Amino acid sequence: MLNRISLRQMQYFVATAESESIIIASEKIHVSSPSISAAIAHIESELQVQLFIRQHAKGLMLTNIGQQVMQECKVILGQANSLYALAADFSGSIRGPLKLGCFSAFSPMIYAEIIHGFTHLYKNVTLQLCEDDQQVLLNSLSRSELDVVLSYDLNIDQDLIHFEPLAVLPPHVLVSEAHPLAKSAAVTLDELATYPMVLLDMPYSNDYFLSLFRQQKLSPQVAHSSRHMDVVRSMVANNLGYTILNVRPKNNYSLDGKRLVRLRIAGEHRPMKIGLATAKNANLNTVAQAFISRCRAFLSNQYIPGMGDAHFFDAHVKTKPALQEA
Repeated sequence: MLNRISLRQMQYFVATAESESIIIASEKIHVSSPSISAAIAHIESELQVQLFIRQHAKGLMLTNIGQQVMQECKVILGQANSLYALAADFSGSIRGPLKLGCFSAFSPMIYAEIIHGFTHLYKNVTLQLCEDDQQVLLNSLSRSELDVVLSYDLNIDQDLIHFEPLAVLPPHVLVSEAHPLAKSAAVTLDELATYPMVLLDMPYSNDYFLSLFRQQKLSPQVAHSSRHMDVVRSMVANNLGYTILNVRPKNNYSLDGKRLVRLRIAGEHRPMKIGLATAKNANLNTVAQAFISRCRAFLSNQYIPGMGDAHFFDAHVKTKPALQEA
């Protein structure tokens, strides 16, 4: 009987089907790989069908029946989420699911205070967290797979998505202690263009960093790149080049223990804005509205959880008063 398959097992199966990998699904939904494997095995046993074809090079591929089971599971999960949302809206309580997206480059810094703090405060909230790049998050938001996205103001389609900026993050330069520019108070893009660059190569972000040079008719020497900020920071710390970033972790060391030096960029340059993205046609439930209120209270130009040295940029940022929770 279908009631022997839990909603949680369906969630694990759908996450794996969408990721085409148990490992990737594990990282996205923060559940161990053995738990996901057990859930899939249980569903296959209950239904007496094979859900995936396991390919060595290409990962997991749904069988024909697996495709149909996934669609039915998504319908059932959607109906269950609607029941929780309806109850929360009717009672006014903060209870039910929250499908949250967060840009992966800054999610480690804001996770504890904003995301974990919210679920700790409202214990009846079920969080589904997606950490990914801007392109994936905006696409998921437009398909109503996410309720709210914490992201940058990059490539926002204003006809489909509403973006509420909360804090401004100007660009800055990171170099190693051994870099020739390490002792400079500030550097120009002209100076940087003569040195190798390490590019954070994420969709939309990469174009933003390169556009800073294009606006001054300069071409940076991109020598290395990575989609992962910690890898970029390690390359820079090992003096493979400089990088330009907007997030400013409190820790000025790479993961291999080498010190990084942060420098101002002389002149005026377009900052990134961190904020909240929601679909314009979305009817936000009580849970999503409560999370948005928390973000407004905890994110401002004066303070961003997990980030340091806001005064470093005071000359470039017009600040707004920090909001307080009612």
